[in-house]
Amino acid sequence: MPIINFTNPLTVLLALILFVLVLYLGKEMKKSWIIGLMLFAFIAILIGHTIEFATISNQSEELYHSIVTSATFDLIFIFLSFISYLWIDDIEAKAGKKKSIDNSLEWFWNKV
Repeated sequence: MPIINFTNPLTVLLALILFVLVLYLGKEMKKSWIIGLMLFAFIAILIGHTIEFATISNQSEELYHSIVTSATFDLIFIFLSFISYLWIDDIEAKAGKKKSIDNSLEWFWNKV
C-alpha cells in the first residue's frame, strides 16, 4: 500500500481540509513560507510514491492502481499549492510594500 493512500476518500478529504487550513493560516499571517512548506510536503509525498512505484515487483493490479491514483492526487495538490504560494506571495509583497519584480499570477488571471 502507498505511504499515504489517496484512493481512500476520507484521506483525500482530510488532506483537502488540512490544505485549506494551512492556506487560511498563510493568508491571515501574510507569510508565503507557510504554504511553501505544504508544497514541499506534497513534493516529498510524491517522491515517496515514486519510490514505491519503482520498487514494486509484479505485485497485484490493485497496488499498481492505488499508487498511480495517489501520485495523481499528489500532482493535483502540488499544482494547487503552487498557485496558492504565488497568491500568498503576492499578498505578502503588497502587505510589506515590497516591489515585486513581476506579478506572478497576472498570467493566470488574464486567461480566466
